Amino acid sequence: MKINVSISPDLVALMAAEVKAGQKAVSTTMAEAGASLKSAWRTQITGAGLGARLSKTIRSQTYPKGRNSLDAAALVWSNAPVIIGAHDTGPLIRSKGGSWLAIPLPAAGKSTKGGRITPIEWERRTGLRLRFIYRRRGPSLLVAEGRLNTKGRAVASRSKTGRGVVTAPIFLLVRQVKLRKRLNLARDAERAAAAIPGSIVRNWVEDHF
Repeated sequence: MKINVSISPDLVALMAAEVKAGQKAVSTTMAEAGASLKSAWRTQITGAGLGARLSKTIRSQTYPKGRNSLDAAALVWSNAPVIIGAHDTGPLIRSKGGSWLAIPLPAAGKSTKGGRITPIEWERRTGLRLRFIYRRRGPSLLVAEGRLNTKGRAVASRSKTGRGVVTAPIFLLVRQVKLRKRLNLARDAERAAAAIPGSIVRNWVEDHF
């Protein structure tokens, strides 16, 4: 007697289809999680007043590239990690070797190189000399004798009589400064991670309909 046993539907094909669906569900979920976290971090950065330019340093990528996998992962990072990290942790910044930290005031203007202008750059740009003013109470100062233009920036005076010349504070000098914590990136990362299991199940189920 000969007995033939067959399984319908094909169990091997059914399991292969489920694995394929699982790979797609995991990869789709990780891509969505990465994009969602990138968007949340960018929104947080602009909402903290740090500017759209800094927010656009946030990037995301799903791995492996170009194919689905049960081991898919998403990476979200910043191309400006030092700046982002500083605003995320609120560190205490100290001067090196016991020197001063120079914080530019409105009269100093902005650096032509981007970022904060330094005393050396300011002197080279304006042709004016900075003078140190020590104060026992409150930050010490770097000041210069010149005139204030229509934008409130200190510039050299062309007056031969000294008319309009003022002593303008250009930089505050401090030994250390506590950077205010403006970001909470871990909060958004934890929310994105918590949503992943449910999203995988949802995408897996939706693949069958």
